[in-house]
Amino acid sequence: MKASFRSFILQKTGASSCTEKEMIQELWSGYGKIMRVGLEHAHVNSVVVKHVQMPTQSNHPRGWNTDVGHQRKVKSYEVETTWYDRYSEVSAARLPKCLGIEKKGDEVLMILEDLDEAGYSLRKDMVSWDEIARCLEWLARFHASYLGAAPEGLWETGTYWHLETRPQELEALDDLRLKEAAPVIDEKLNTCQYKTFVHGDAKLANFCFSKDGQVSGVDFQYVGGGCGMKDVAYFIGSCLRDKDCERLEGLILDTYFEYLQGALKQRNEALEAEWRSLYRVAWADFHRFLKGWSPGHWKINDYSERVTAEVIDNL
Repeated sequence: MKASFRSFILQKTGASSCTEKEMIQELWSGYGKIMRVGLEHAHVNSVVVKHVQMPTQSNHPRGWNTDVGHQRKVKSYEVETTWYDRYSEVSAARLPKCLGIEKKGDEVLMILEDLDEAGYSLRKDMVSWDEIARCLEWLARFHASYLGAAPEGLWETGTYWHLETRPQELEALDDLRLKEAAPVIDEKLNTCQYKTFVHGDAKLANFCFSKDGQVSGVDFQYVGGGCGMKDVAYFIGSCLRDKDCERLEGLILDTYFEYLQGALKQRNEALEAEWRSLYRVAWADFHRFLKGWSPGHWKINDYSERVTAEVIDNL
């Protein structure tokens, strides 16, 4: 780590010294790393530091090494710093506090609260219904916090898979009926009356759990405007198999909207009616991306195919 970055960490945490304790993970396609940094004589024992450094040569695991992909990732880190700097403190949903952001040339350093130390030390590969409900509550509280807000400095359209940023995946899509319908599906989501900020990558891996069942969200590179159903559909697809997605669909929506209405200043039945009608549209939208990006992916299943066919029939 550069001496200037080390000095910045000490300045923002009040620590007398700091040491890299462990690398939590490398960033996608070699764009840097996330590390846990131990502190001496500070109010906390450690912080999480996200160090973004633009690579000289992209190394995408699925081969999409293109300027389009590079520019998307560059913007995603700009969005994340803007998110923490201007918007994160408004969230009623738990997320890591940002202690400081430093930019030097093509490098960015974000100093974040260590959620492990804050009590959110559990990561889940499989979840119970109660844990799914806690994540739905998190999403509802997040969406309620930004209902009607303008995403200035964020993605105008949130999520990493929305159509405008994925021309290659659309071109690669061999499902011609879905390919033809993709712009209409995209427009239907983008022109909804009620918009909020969506997390944009609300998969199970981006939720941290506490021992008493509470959750915190992480990773805000794809926050932007849109319909909250994008997050809900994407989250459910990340943690349930197709039979459970279908069996629990009604309960999933009832649970989410119960939390959403409770988080709003006053009930909004029109919002709920509009968003309920867009849940399967949001599902079909992600299915479009997935079939073009990775046709053999495990999330491409009978439920997704049936939902998408139904959405196209009703366009």
